[in-house]
Amino acid sequence: MATTPRQRARAQAIEDIKRIAREQLAQEGSAALSLRAIARELGIVSSAVYRYVPSRDELLTMLIIDAYNSLGDAVEKAEAACPRDDLAGRWRALAVAARTWSVARPSEYALIYGSPVPGYHAPVERTGEPGTRVSMLLMSLLADIQRGRPLVSLTGPLGGDFAVLRDFLGLSIGDDLLARGFLAFSALFGVISFELFGQYVGSLTDYEAHFTHQLDSLSALLGL
Repeated sequence: MATTPRQRARAQAIEDIKRIAREQLAQEGSAALSLRAIARELGIVSSAVYRYVPSRDELLTMLIIDAYNSLGDAVEKAEAACPRDDLAGRWRALAVAARTWSVARPSEYALIYGSPVPGYHAPVERTGEPGTRVSMLLMSLLADIQRGRPLVSLTGPLGGDFAVLRDFLGLSIGDDLLARGFLAFSALFGVISFELFGQYVGSLTDYEAHFTHQLDSLSALLGL
């Protein structure tokens, strides 16, 4: 936390840089992100920006972490408001919150779930934890769905992958339910992506109604 005037001034400068960068994302996309353009917008020489953000890649990393955490905050808050034994309600709250956040912040959604930025590789050691907040919430839900049900194991490479994942998470989730969880998670963000990237134009008129219908199908897939 910034405590001295200099620290507070630096923190504010970084926030200003990120704010303008988000405006650039919304107007031109991530590939066009430019520290020089940000400096012009701030009315400072370009070299001054580098005192706060050393490179475009570092700025992208900061924006990605912020986007993941913003999404994670919204989804976790919605899911936490549901009774722990209302498994279907928790799934619906999680999914609706993810869509609501994404529709409100399409450029930030595109940054984390859209096409990779050419020449940029996100540092997993920094983006991995914030980037898995929503999926970890789903894993906790799957563990609660699994309780009292028989564990189903798969063989072959997929079963091996799931065994490693289960050991890493320390959660008791059968392979069959894990596979369905992967499909539900992919479908959730697939539906959101198709909506935001215009894939439903000309086919659907009410995106929210379509989303709600698909949520019901995914609830059935998860055994809710």
